[in-house]
Amino acid sequence: MAAGRPTIKIDKEQFEKLCGYMCTQAEIADFFHVSTDTISRWCKRTYGANFADIYKKHISSAKCTLRRYQMDLARINPAMAIFLGKQYLGQSDKPETQEGETLSGVNVTWEDASGGGDETSS
Repeated sequence: MAAGRPTIKIDKEQFEKLCGYMCTQAEIADFFHVSTDTISRWCKRTYGANFADIYKKHISSAKCTLRRYQMDLARINPAMAIFLGKQYLGQSDKPETQEGETLSGVNVTWEDASGGGDETSS
């Protein structure tokens, strides 16, 4: 009787921490010295769900933590808070305006999509 390969042991707490640190599936697999397929199969056995679902759960808490740290960090280092917000929270320093609005006294010009000319608001 031939025996199959031994089951690889992956520490659940460490796996969840790595997800919470926003590590990718490939990075997590590298950490445990296994393939991404092994991580996927382990998630199915351990959680009864696929990797993406488990990852979403743990990355959500990481984003909440990052927002909290960003608020704390903004008191002493606004540049770092801005960088983190752009990288992980989808924030941007490009203001959004509606047609005809001005930003800080700057005129906003909208080009006519049909090529018929420009309209300028004041």
